[in-house]
Order: sequence, then C-alpha cells, then structure tokens
Amino acid sequence: MNLVTALTKPQLKANIPDLQPGDRVKVHTRIVEGDRERIQVFQGTIMRLSKGKGSNGRFTVRRIATHGIGVERTFLLNSPRIEKIDVMGHTHVRRAQLYYLRGLHGKAARLKEKRTVAAAVVEAPEAKAEE
Repeated sequence: MNLVTALTKPQLKANIPDLQPGDRVKVHTRIVEGDRERIQVFQGTIMRLSKGKGSNGRFTVRRIATHGIGVERTFLLNSPRIEKIDVMGHTHVRRAQLYYLRGLHGKAARLKEKRTVAAAVVEAPEAKAEE
C-alpha cells in the first residue's frame, strides 16, 4: 500500500449510497455560522458524478430556485461536512453528464421517472385439508 492510499483510506465514508446521474437527492450539509452550527438541505438532480480515486469523488446537484433561476452546487463525496445523502428517486437518462438541462425551462426540463419493480408477494400454496 503506497503512502497516498494509506493517508486517504481513513477519510473514506462507508455510508455513501449508490448515486447515478439523474437521481433526485437531498444533501444534508453541516454549515458553520460564527459559533453556531446547523444542517442545511440542498435538494435537486444529480447532473454530474465523478467517482474519482480515493477521496477525490465529487458530484454536482442542480435545483430550480425561485423565479426559475437554476442553482448548481458541487459536493465532495467523502467530505466531512456532508451529514447524509438521501436518494429521493431515480430518473431515466441517457447521458453521463446532464449539462443540457441548463438550457431547458419548465416542463421541458422534467426527467422521466424510472419504474422500479416492486418485490412480488408470493404466497405459499395452502395445503388442501380435504385430501
């Protein structure tokens, strides 16, 4: 194991969910304001995801703020400032980087939701008592 790997291994987080471009996520970030600390939630769609090597992974989340203004924020995957990442849903996209969303507004900027197959409930056949 080389020196860089040995130094970055303790910084890697184990509770990172499986993220893909097009996922709708809530990122809970720890913000320090003076002597106070609070949690800020940023909710949006993952536009770009770079797993990187070691602790270099990052992802960009885009949301539409008031008056149709798009806000993008880039987070480090293994940042100690990130409390948790909640995946709200998955959408069907055919690109690895969704920069084309920057030029779309309103209904055109919507992404189609992926259908997830629910676990089928299989009932055991009842033993026939009459036979």
